[in-house]
Amino acid sequence: MPRASPESSSLPGRLARSYAEHGARSRSVLLAVSGGADSTALLVGTARVREALALHVEVATVDHGLRAEAAREVTSVVGLSERLGLTCHVRRLALSPGAGLEARARAARYATLEVLRQERGLDFVATGHTLNDQAETLLMRLSRGTALRGARSIHARAATLLRPLLACSREDVLAFLTTEEVGFVVDPMNADPSFFRTRVRQDVLPALNRAAGFSTVEHLATFARLASEDEALLDGLADAAWERLALSGGGLDAVGLRALEPPLWRRVLARLLSTAGARVDHATLERAREVVARGGVIPLSDGFLLKATGGRVRCVGPGGESPPAPLVLAGPGAQGDFGAWRFQVAAEGFPPPGVLALMLEEGTAWPLTVRSRKQGDRVRTRAGHRKVQDVMVDARVPSEARDAQPVVVDARGEPLWLPGVLPRFVEPGAASREVASRHSLWAFPPLTSERKTPPL
Repeated sequence: MPRASPESSSLPGRLARSYAEHGARSRSVLLAVSGGADSTALLVGTARVREALALHVEVATVDHGLRAEAAREVTSVVGLSERLGLTCHVRRLALSPGAGLEARARAARYATLEVLRQERGLDFVATGHTLNDQAETLLMRLSRGTALRGARSIHARAATLLRPLLACSREDVLAFLTTEEVGFVVDPMNADPSFFRTRVRQDVLPALNRAAGFSTVEHLATFARLASEDEALLDGLADAAWERLALSGGGLDAVGLRALEPPLWRRVLARLLSTAGARVDHATLERAREVVARGGVIPLSDGFLLKATGGRVRCVGPGGESPPAPLVLAGPGAQGDFGAWRFQVAAEGFPPPGVLALMLEEGTAWPLTVRSRKQGDRVRTRAGHRKVQDVMVDARVPSEARDAQPVVVDARGEPLWLPGVLPRFVEPGAASREVASRHSLWAFPPLTSERKTPPL
């Protein structure tokens, strides 16, 4: 088999640059090879550049169990790998024909490759996607309706996954294999018109090329790459907006959300909905924007509600959550959890930063109980006794969060404190003529859920 250096062949040269750009130099990679033209070019091209990159290479081929011919194709991949001095791993699946076959096969294949990568202790899985795959994917997503995020199409790198052939067209692949005198198999499923991708490949893309008068593949792929760069910038801006607008206790600042430009409010609203588990699509986002602009409540799919009231925008799941179980604190030293809050009866001393505290009077009636609100609860404030419900409303505690708001009561059932709602905490240097027990109740607020969510 003739050998070509990276300098004398454009495909190995592009492969080498791609591996280096994505941090694979002196690392290890598992090549996913089906025996088709693209993956065969990936195998042969990578074998040509591995020494120059100090790249440890192994090969994997997957038989999905859908065609009898696949056994011969597996044997062909194993043989080619051996001739190139590479270890080849064979994995066999047992997929059944039927609806969603293409997506099911892809998911099963990627899962199998990832397990093998981890078993072998390799750094990356590499697949043979090309410029043509990028162009086809872009057209498929645009036809189904997508925003800029979907227009990014196929990523050159995603975590431990590399697609080093993404800068090469299928014509480049075929020319390289002809030069190398390497054969490949043709999967009949790739010509099956029942698959959307096949119809785009055989009908739509050629028609577009004819209408344009030239090959549009590279232009479509370039658009997908630029869309990916633009999307990354907007994601960063949306992340910053989320951090700025996220409110303690859940939800987003309504005024700030209304002030965002459309590309940002769409992303921030989508994150709010998806974090709650609601479905996200263009129509839902447009309806959500309307209620954010005017205030109020609208139903979403699957029983979710979007609420824009009290200066706060939040997405509420169906049914809500049950109130936390009451927490009984028998006396000094007692501690425990009420929902996401943690409480501790502490001796004298100031609480740690970020922890709320109620200084306890000498005549405190033990035990204390931390529970949810009850009808008729009244709490002492600087303005006199007020209904707990009214205090929560004035403090803009969201209606769906009020049952999770702790109410501290003494043995007589008298509410003493609403941590985080009533400002009955002690700051350094403060004193109270009512305090003589030298004990205080510390309340550790929950970590805000907004900080736990993944980036946009």
